[in-house]
Amino acid sequence: MSHTIHHKRKLLTRVRRIQGQANALEQALLAESDCAAILQQIAAIRGAVNGLMLEVLEGHMREHLGADDATPEQRHQDLEQVTSVLRSYLK
Repeated sequence: MSHTIHHKRKLLTRVRRIQGQANALEQALLAESDCAAILQQIAAIRGAVNGLMLEVLEGHMREHLGADDATPEQRHQDLEQVTSVLRSYLK
């Protein structure tokens, strides 16, 4: 069973929290809120997205790269995939 399926409820809770934060940011912008409040909301969203990324990435690494039955070729492919995603994410 995939780690994203196994932890689906927890991950969806995180995604919904991020959606709520994004909605709050939109409302703050519409209400022409103070810059500091808007910056704080952006920082909170970024932290929440980073936490979600870490959770999914850790599960992926443990399930795929740490699998006892994975062949060296499978590990290499998974490592390349993770490296590509991280390069894209950290741009």
